[in-house]
Amino acid sequence: MNGQNDWLELFTSATGRLSRTPFLVASAFLLILAFIYEVVTGDTLKLLTGWIAYPALLFFAANLLAKRLHDRGRSGWWTAIIILAIMMVWPWPHRLFDALGVVVVIWAVVELGMLSGEQGANRYGPNPARVAQPA
Repeated sequence: MNGQNDWLELFTSATGRLSRTPFLVASAFLLILAFIYEVVTGDTLKLLTGWIAYPALLFFAANLLAKRLHDRGRSGWWTAIIILAIMMVWPWPHRLFDALGVVVVIWAVVELGMLSGEQGANRYGPNPARVAQPA
């Protein structure tokens, strides 16, 4: 993203790296969007539109997570575990087995939301926190 706010690329591509602040802003946007969808739609409307809304939200979230994982030096495949854990506990954990999902979600929040990315370039690209200075 290199200092540009390219929102389409942010939500539709899993390549490259994403620093913490844009990740947190975009994640909050997706969570608010999912919450509004849950509150506004009734059961019947969810049956008609859920098969479009939920896959779209999952696709956007997977791309954000993969980019942030790349910034931390981890494979984007960890996204699958994080999304599975989020689905287990959304909107609230109900069963004892959901505690495993809670642990994964807490790990993801600390790893992706609190820790900074790798310094310098890694195998996924240059450090997104460093904005290129004009020569």
